[in-house]
Amino acid sequence: MFMNKTFLCILVGTTTAAWAGDKLDFSKLDLSKLPPAAEKTGVAYADIQPLLHASCVRCHGAERPKGGLRLDSAQGILKGGKDGPVVVTGDSTKSLLVIAASQIDEKTAMPPKHRPGRGGPRPPGGPGGPDAPGGPAAGGQGGPPQPGAEAGGPPPGFHPGPGGFGPPPKPLTRDQVSLLRAWVDQGAK
Repeated sequence: MFMNKTFLCILVGTTTAAWAGDKLDFSKLDLSKLPPAAEKTGVAYADIQPLLHASCVRCHGAERPKGGLRLDSAQGILKGGKDGPVVVTGDSTKSLLVIAASQIDEKTAMPPKHRPGRGGPRPPGGPGGPDAPGGPAAGGQGGPPQPGAEAGGPPPGFHPGPGGFGPPPKPLTRDQVSLLRAWVDQGAK
């Protein structure tokens, strides 16, 4: 029995080490796919804040910091998340934030690439359902569009703003990733 417990501990320790080793292996990435850093000098957090707010803060802001990562401040970015730092100051090619935003690695691409079977209508009582803000339980209409409702308005379940539901965030463009790279390479200030 003692031997079985020892074996189990070794097995669990080995598995944990393998998971830790499962983190992004930068040597296996094709960094030539990264757009070059922008030539702009003096890039500050204020320059990248709007693009992070548009594409990242819904999931990495004060309301829902997935993975413990907040991208709504320079301090949050530099602190990193539960899995550690996401920026290597001065080296954007070794910064998980840049790799994820550039979407050159499918496992780390952020926002996540759409996978079939994800998204679509939400169940009643869930986000956008009758119990959601603006739904019938809150005194609003909620639910499916009512006859005679104006066409062209936001779809049912759309709740703009941080933490709200709506269309998925758009990935950063090549120019935006270039600006993000310049910010990291110039010291992430």
